[in-house]
Amino acid sequence: MSASTPNRLPGTEWRAIVRKSGTKEFAAAFVSNPVLETSVLNGPCVGVDAIGAFFDATAGGIYDTLAFTQETVDGRKTYLEWEGKAFGKDVGGTTILTRDETGLIASVRLYHRPLQILQQFSAELAKRLKGKIDPGLFSDRVSQKPGGPPGLPKNQVRHNSGEPDER
Repeated sequence: MSASTPNRLPGTEWRAIVRKSGTKEFAAAFVSNPVLETSVLNGPCVGVDAIGAFFDATAGGIYDTLAFTQETVDGRKTYLEWEGKAFGKDVGGTTILTRDETGLIASVRLYHRPLQILQQFSAELAKRLKGKIDPGLFSDRVSQKPGGPPGLPKNQVRHNSGEPDER
């Protein structure tokens, strides 16, 4: 059963977690090896430190404004819709948080629109995250190497269905 969260502003809990990026409190909100999948990267960003670096990089002036407009919790998933401005242009998207059975965040899926902003956002992140996460996550094209996109362990190659291929 889905439920909106009418007693607080949408995204309040998630914003509080992201603001603690790089701290023990931030790490405590996640499983030991969480995954961030986003439309601005060519593959998954794995681990608390890498995810923290990603959100630190987005905090410093990429967004002019950002407001969560909807939040729905359905079981272990939290769906957040957001709107704002980045680089002086309209941007919007969705953030999906998936928690494990203990309530810790196991995965974050972050999707941006429109394409022009997505590409500009990715290029800016590549500059800000140079030396902090795998540079292949920002290449102009997805890796053609066997084993899937950069950053994805070989035993977790994903098919179009989203199901892992246990190689």
